[in-house]
Amino acid sequence: MARQWLHLCICLQIPGFCTNLLLSQTPEHILAQTNNKTEILCKLKEEHAGVYWYRWSQERQKFQFLIFSSLWGKATYGTNISQDKFSVHVVNSHTSYSLHISHLHASDNGTYYCSISQSSQLLLGSGTRLGVVDVLPLPLKTTQAPVSKKNMRCVTKRKTASKKGACSPLVWVPLTASVLVLLLTLVPTAHHLHRLRRRLWLRIHRQ
Repeated sequence: MARQWLHLCICLQIPGFCTNLLLSQTPEHILAQTNNKTEILCKLKEEHAGVYWYRWSQERQKFQFLIFSSLWGKATYGTNISQDKFSVHVVNSHTSYSLHISHLHASDNGTYYCSISQSSQLLLGSGTRLGVVDVLPLPLKTTQAPVSKKNMRCVTKRKTASKKGACSPLVWVPLTASVLVLLLTLVPTAHHLHRLRRRLWLRIHRQ
């Protein structure tokens, strides 16, 4: 038993030193409100005689045995551990255990570990850090600036106008008519200039 406590102490002092693939623990972090409750799930790769639960306090630099739940659901509590506060439930075929913590208080802050005993060693889960606060922070909301409907209408009108300017018969038909009128007015003028040039040429040759 002394070897188990020494091994556990080393694991708690060196995070990640004793994590293994035989058991997984979720979630990694929990932020809960005072007087509420929460739960931590521990999944085993295979059946064991039971699961231990410990709490490590970084501020007080100590770990505490909370509860042991046997394969048959019998619970053994640590010293000064309230049965009303901590309970363990077998979730799935004796390979999943959930630790329920109720009446949360600031003293419950810490990192919780599930563990199993194998070859005179306590193998730990990855740990779940629990933080208890009086008021939970409000979630951040991402706001988007509303799109002005007037601007959208203006853009639509401009696009429509540009399309009409390029392709609409209302534009190129009057333009074609104006060119034809201009050509018709230029024909008499050109003829008149030709007649003046001819008269001038005749007068010069007569002299």
